[in-house]
Amino acid sequence: MKKEIKKSLYLGIGSLVLFVVWTVLVRTVDRQPIGPKRSVVGFATLNGTVHEVFGVHLSLYTVTDRLGLVPIAIIFGFGVLGLAQLIKRIRILDVDRDILALGAFYVSVLAVFLLFEVLVINYRPILIEGVLEASYPSSTTMLAMCVMPSAMMQFKKRIKNSVLRQVVLCLCAVFTVFMVIARLISGVHWITDIIGGALIST
Repeated sequence: MKKEIKKSLYLGIGSLVLFVVWTVLVRTVDRQPIGPKRSVVGFATLNGTVHEVFGVHLSLYTVTDRLGLVPIAIIFGFGVLGLAQLIKRIRILDVDRDILALGAFYVSVLAVFLLFEVLVINYRPILIEGVLEASYPSSTTMLAMCVMPSAMMQFKKRIKNSVLRQVVLCLCAVFTVFMVIARLISGVHWITDIIGGALIST
């Protein structure tokens, strides 16, 4: 178990370092005004090329936006579970430790989201309802890649029926992959936004 914990810790620290390095590179390398309203974008050649290849598909953007309610519902569900345990057991320290850790993790995800709403690295490649929005890192990628895998860890432990457990785990994995790929193809993010979201999520 200790070996697994160390491996996870090293992976987490390594991904965080990569995210910081990647963010610095996005802020400094090949910055050109290729975005809407002449907004400046890092890795402009790469981002511009990928964006031209995939184009813009607003219907896919709408689908992923609405499907973003699924991870939010899962967060709410675990919140209700934690609250039920707290009411039943009285003391917060008597709530399952993994549920408390999950709550802290979701708060940290929210904190990262809010940080990059203020600390704008890149703006979207398109205007959303006429507004230029921050797009780095991709919040939808973060939401999918943070909530679904952590939920899978819980489902693996808490769903006793093996068939149902496998079905739910499979659906969560497919959902995560779909959300990340669909968000890129929709054209509402630069590829560097998706990579940044994946790195910080890991």
